[in-house]
Amino acid sequence: MTTDLKSTFHGKRVFLTGHTGFKGAWLTLILNKLGAEVKGYSLAPSSDQDLYPQIQGDDLCHSVIADIRDRERVKRELLDFQPDFVFHMAAQALVLDSYEFPVETYDTNVMGTIYVMDALRALRKPCTTVIITTDKVYENMEVTDPYPETARFGGYDPYSNSKACAELAINSYRNSFLNPAKYSEHKQAVAAARSGNVIGGGDWSGNRLVPDIARALIANDHVVIRNPSAVRPWQHVLDPLYGYLTLAARLAHDPVKHATGYNFGPNPNDERTVLDMVELAIENWGEGSYETPKIANKPHEAGLLKLAIDKAKKDLDWNPGFTSAEAVKWTVNWYRDGRDDALAYTTNQIERFFKL
Repeated sequence: MTTDLKSTFHGKRVFLTGHTGFKGAWLTLILNKLGAEVKGYSLAPSSDQDLYPQIQGDDLCHSVIADIRDRERVKRELLDFQPDFVFHMAAQALVLDSYEFPVETYDTNVMGTIYVMDALRALRKPCTTVIITTDKVYENMEVTDPYPETARFGGYDPYSNSKACAELAINSYRNSFLNPAKYSEHKQAVAAARSGNVIGGGDWSGNRLVPDIARALIANDHVVIRNPSAVRPWQHVLDPLYGYLTLAARLAHDPVKHATGYNFGPNPNDERTVLDMVELAIENWGEGSYETPKIANKPHEAGLLKLAIDKAKKDLDWNPGFTSAEAVKWTVNWYRDGRDDALAYTTNQIERFFKL
């Protein structure tokens, strides 16, 4: 771990929503290694196979199993804990599920974010908050130029649009109630983080590329590809998590300058198609095959999406630690070698990453 992050988080209280999810479990373990006291707030893991139970997450934090849509519970748990830092990650995070459950998606992603922001209004102590949205908050015109933080918010599908709405809510609450210009009065510093398509060991979500690849390879089955030519800003989970932690550390140091939005993604020459990712995964696994069946009436999914990361590089001195090829290798290695002792293997990957 870097000295700066250890000195920032050691002994501090961190309120983490979505701690039982894929990224949340990784972040819970990292914060534990940094010496933070973590209180997690999330729904229960969907199965014993999920990363959170596999790394014995309940031993790493004080876990509250509750719904982010429960406004009073969110407020009570946050205020009772009196956090120094908040990371809001709880979300309905799947595009295809958002077509099936649009109301629940908006309720979770928009109102859940508002409930966290509203609880911060009542917190009477300094606190640094990073709210995680997605790379899909931008109005995607399917152009080759990467989207900077100043790009217009939009979103075709309910998931993407709900996250764009959450960004608007963050801006409104920050301007209206937690304005950086009045930080000396309210002591609340709030930033938004938008990361690319995150991959890494321990993700077993349905209808998501890398978990689908992992399940197929483990079962010695064909990998089924929905959109082989789609381009995404792929990145290993440790890269954006390091970005979120770095942003929080810088925001705590300068709560006015960094109270804004930041993109975290791969370098601009490192985007890959879905087919590229599948072929890389099969190459690293050592065997496997794929198929691209025609799927009738499949829902719309963006074909091209790129993020500009110049602002994070300049303001935060953050850079991607992995190339996309390295991200795939580390991810495939986890699914091949890390499933029998997820805690030890995940810890080892974290320690190796921070040494790099």
